[in-house]
Amino acid sequence: MQKERNHYDGELEELSHSYAAACTADIDFLKLAIASTAESSMIGVGSGGSFTAASLLCSLHETYTGRVSRPSTPLEIICSPALASSSPVFLVSAEGKNPDIVEALERARHFSSRTVHVLTNRQDSPLMEHVRALPGVKPYVFELGKKDGYLATNSLLLDSVLIARAYGELNGRPEPMPANIAALRVGDQPVDAWCESALPFIEEAVRRGALTVVYSPLLRPIAIDLESKLSEGALLHTQLADLRSYAHGRHLWLAQRPQDCAILALVEPSLGKLWEGMRSKFPVDIPTFTMSLAGSDPVHLIAGLVAQMHMVAAVGRALGVDPGRPDVPTFGREIHYANLRDTIPLPVATGPAEEQSKYEVLGAHWPTQRDHGTMRRAAQTFTDEVRQQRFKAVVFDYDGTLCSSQTRDNPPSKEVVDHLVRLASAGIVIGIASGRGGSIQTCLQEVLPPDVLPKIRLALYNGGWISTADVPPEPSQQTSEFLSHVTRIVVRLKALGVPILAHRTTAPYQVSVRFREGLATDSMWFVIADALRQAGLDMSTMVRSKHSVDILARGVSKSELIARIVQENKIDPYQVLTMGDQGAWPGNDAALLEHRYSLSVDMPSRRLDRGWKLAPAEKRDVDATLWYLERMHVEAGGVFHLDLPRKNAVGGNADA
Repeated sequence: MQKERNHYDGELEELSHSYAAACTADIDFLKLAIASTAESSMIGVGSGGSFTAASLLCSLHETYTGRVSRPSTPLEIICSPALASSSPVFLVSAEGKNPDIVEALERARHFSSRTVHVLTNRQDSPLMEHVRALPGVKPYVFELGKKDGYLATNSLLLDSVLIARAYGELNGRPEPMPANIAALRVGDQPVDAWCESALPFIEEAVRRGALTVVYSPLLRPIAIDLESKLSEGALLHTQLADLRSYAHGRHLWLAQRPQDCAILALVEPSLGKLWEGMRSKFPVDIPTFTMSLAGSDPVHLIAGLVAQMHMVAAVGRALGVDPGRPDVPTFGREIHYANLRDTIPLPVATGPAEEQSKYEVLGAHWPTQRDHGTMRRAAQTFTDEVRQQRFKAVVFDYDGTLCSSQTRDNPPSKEVVDHLVRLASAGIVIGIASGRGGSIQTCLQEVLPPDVLPKIRLALYNGGWISTADVPPEPSQQTSEFLSHVTRIVVRLKALGVPILAHRTTAPYQVSVRFREGLATDSMWFVIADALRQAGLDMSTMVRSKHSVDILARGVSKSELIARIVQENKIDPYQVLTMGDQGAWPGNDAALLEHRYSLSVDMPSRRLDRGWKLAPAEKRDVDATLWYLERMHVEAGGVFHLDLPRKNAVGGNADA
């Protein structure tokens, strides 16, 4: 057996450094991203070692959330990009160079308005260039000190520990991983001791040229990576099956081709007895070995991944080859770097994006029979009317429309600000409505010229307070028994364990309730609503944004800003255009998108005569707003029109 230190062995010597880096890295943003998907299934996407990391991500997601999740190759997303519209997608790529992951990102964004998450180890890469150019993509970059060789080692361990830490810490275990890689165990053995005990089995498996890996479903990521390394390195022919799948027919190999069989079992306590019962019935000449882990917690999965990496090294030494630096043929490189964009056609959309978004908000999912004729006529009628109309005022929602929806207060981007200044300078009346308070006025003062601020009408606290953007809101001395009662209910719910992060009562306008970062407000709205119902309080004034649930006093509404502009500026109501991201009740922009001429940047209204999302499917929130703003063409006399593209017969854009 070859004993010389090779390239792959050198990579394994670096594992302790990668492990330590992963254990000390700041993963707060990664944890927020994972927490935001807690109520959804997940799709993890990667190739090679990154597919293992994606599998670990999905496996832990299933364990902790109970949501069925799916590890996928980039090709699966390339061929079926609509998958990205139904579940959150995490793309994993160590170096971000392979064309598959780049094309998967492009198609996932083109066919879905959902945020796409990217976990990578290189800030400078083709993948990150696309990340920076595309809207709605959140990167999590953890730099790797030393590049992997042919097989994924340090990048895989780094990303896997980051993922394992994130789930462990979100589950309430702040230190789920031992501080040192040497503390990892396979059962009660250190990893190197287990590998040493496996050497006779490894030599026999190499002699037979094949390995069958049977595994507990809870340890699937370990099995996936072992098969990947042995196959990609052309080391051993490898079969994978969980313990019961093997029992459903694959055992025939033991009887008919025993010379090609050596069986490694990956088990944890729940399946240890099952494996021992199976092994006792195997023919005596079949070599078997067990990786018996103490559980399937993140720390055990990491221990198994490290152990099988060392097992691959032992296979390489037995064969006299270096798994980390094989001689890769020219044709192999050529097929790896295939031009996927030109060779795999884009799937055909099932229908125009604006119609799909209406069907979704109406709950008309497959296999519901859809009345395409009615919907298409409504879309065309609305689009034509908006295109022909001339407007003198535009009223925007703030969070999710002019800036990203988040718990922190941020001003709009320079691109948005430039458009606001352009419109205001042309005499267009601009209104901004928000559920927030004076922080919005502060943010706008940071980015808008002083002479523009008085031209912008500001409605804070969901329309409870209205003035111009240069005037800070004054504290009110009024009280509200209704809001006081609501506040007591919210305090009681928080004490019971409802994941309320903070609440703020702003009498006489509203009570705003914010939840743990990443938690969807859809289900939380019902929790608050039911508590109000039980107390006999009016629930009709409850609205929700992407980050809060607001309970409004009677008469408070964002539509008050529209009425104020109409009255004070003597503008015809039909000359006011409104825009928001949560257009379907109980969304907090439902009142805005009830207006006759209204546009959505995310969730449309349920009405067919207004509140449509006409921006492309892949554009959402601020990116959709910018798409609309770019098409607002100013005319003389403080008037603008929307230059919307015309649709061809099959729903595509006929105009550039």
